[in-house]
Amino acid sequence: MPKERYYAGSTEDDGADAEDIGGRRRGGQRVGQRPKGDAGRLLAELAGMTDQEAGFTTTYTPARFEEGWLLSSLRFFYDQQMITDVLAQVKGGKEANVYRCAGHVTTGQPLLAAKVYRPRQFRNLRNDKMYREGRVVLTAEGRAVKATDQRIMRALGKKTAFGEQVQHTSWLMYEYTTLERLYAAGAAVPRPFAAAENAILMGYVGDARGAVPALHAVSLEPAEAGALFEETLRNIELMLQHGLIHGDLSPYNVLYWEGRLTLIDFPQVTSSATNPHARDILARDVTRMCAYFQREGVDCDAEEISDDLWARYGVEPEPLQIEEMV
Repeated sequence: MPKERYYAGSTEDDGADAEDIGGRRRGGQRVGQRPKGDAGRLLAELAGMTDQEAGFTTTYTPARFEEGWLLSSLRFFYDQQMITDVLAQVKGGKEANVYRCAGHVTTGQPLLAAKVYRPRQFRNLRNDKMYREGRVVLTAEGRAVKATDQRIMRALGKKTAFGEQVQHTSWLMYEYTTLERLYAAGAAVPRPFAAAENAILMGYVGDARGAVPALHAVSLEPAEAGALFEETLRNIELMLQHGLIHGDLSPYNVLYWEGRLTLIDFPQVTSSATNPHARDILARDVTRMCAYFQREGVDCDAEEISDDLWARYGVEPEPLQIEEMV
């Protein structure tokens, strides 16, 4: 099934519109732009309907504070016949919640995972500037915003509402495009299906009985611990081969299911070539994973491993200041 992306447009005082951040057109009409005449009035009336009235009802009962943003965030996946229901919340976090969804038959997946970013006022992106150093700003289509695009750069510099939305879009698209690249390269990551304005739809790890444990909650037999440690190093090395460092890798961001690992949570992924902190970020990722596997009986030296990886794949970062301006 082809992967899709969708973002509603934004109309701010600085003149930026849907196409400024990669909004696609449908039927000759810009996404997010209200049609004229009777069609516009009809759609305006439909937009005023609740998600339940428009047919999107869920088995999962969201809390009062999450109901509106949850349903609106997942509405696109429902309309595009990717999901048919939201079954349960499987993970809650400061930045995003993950929900188990019933996949539409066209996806070939009985269950899918939807990662929904929490509203900005409830989010806590810790020290995200460190990760953004050396990263270009991404549009909703996953393309780099040009430094010559004065409207977007001005919005970022002034930190307008539209500028904040561009930052949010870029943060989300780094996670989505990283999943695309790594999944295609054979990494142990969820399969990405689609991205919407505030959510990512991906392959689900586990079954319908409950949440899959993160690695930190699992005790391993010595033989299994050694094999999984090698698998962890394979994925770290594979990321470096593509110029990427996870940035927040730890046993809390690795799922364990039926003897296999799945790496998750990539919005803070950073470039090994352009981020001046890349070597330190890599060393921290390796140290966290080694600390866990040492407790499980694996003999490993985090400093030696990270130095070896950097010697083989590290490069001196080149200045790239686009996001550093904001």
